[in-house]
Amino acid sequence: MPDNATIATLTDSQGHNYRADVRLNQLQCDSTKPNEIKPNAIKHESVIAEHKQKVIFIGLPRTGTTSVSVALLEQGLKVAHMAFTKAAFMQADAISDAPCFSDFKQLDGLFPGAKFVYLDRELDSWVSSMQMLLGRMLPHLDDKTGRFHPIMKRSFRHTFGVGVVENPQDEQHLIDCYQRHKTEVVNYFARRNNFLSIDVSQQGALGQLLAFMGLAATENQQNFPKLNVGRNVASWDEYKHPNKISANASGPDKRKFFDYKI
Repeated sequence: MPDNATIATLTDSQGHNYRADVRLNQLQCDSTKPNEIKPNAIKHESVIAEHKQKVIFIGLPRTGTTSVSVALLEQGLKVAHMAFTKAAFMQADAISDAPCFSDFKQLDGLFPGAKFVYLDRELDSWVSSMQMLLGRMLPHLDDKTGRFHPIMKRSFRHTFGVGVVENPQDEQHLIDCYQRHKTEVVNYFARRNNFLSIDVSQQGALGQLLAFMGLAATENQQNFPKLNVGRNVASWDEYKHPNKISANASGPDKRKFFDYKI
């Protein structure tokens, strides 16, 4: 996850309208009802057809989003680790973390030619890592007083019930949220050839991803770099590279986000 300076650059007045657009399926993240996608809400959005094919990583935080982001920077791609503006999505070849993990259905509608990658992780290790992350983030995710970006608040509220459930760090609650998210992803992309599921800790996982993206031969056995491990949550900000795309990138629509709702 980026540090506060990166993910809190917009004031509330620039993004307060997003808060009203959030609906958690159920308070305990256990609904099996799919998010409704309203075609008219995304029909008018401008998507640059000639842009390189995008890859959107829809694994949850602490599943290797920093590792895949850094690896693709080294492949020459423009990468946004989190994207809070339309411009960030348009400028990047690869996007991960918030809001991708919560908005994958809507993004699939906006970018029909994109490839989607789910990042899996051993559940016990993910829960403890996520508990640590939430312990740091919760004060800044508060809907009224938190300084994190409204899009980030929306994603964490939708997926983890932050601001809705009494204790988002509860072990069983997080297990339920992880399993619910994984089930929704797998069911949504079933029998689709633009979807891949990988575990970045597995041997040859980077090679598998690069082959899926058409950037390497199928026998490629590269591994991902091990970044953002343990209690480190700032590796992306510390990594300097000219291909990094700011989560708050400005463009023709300034710092406007897409008009869809989740």
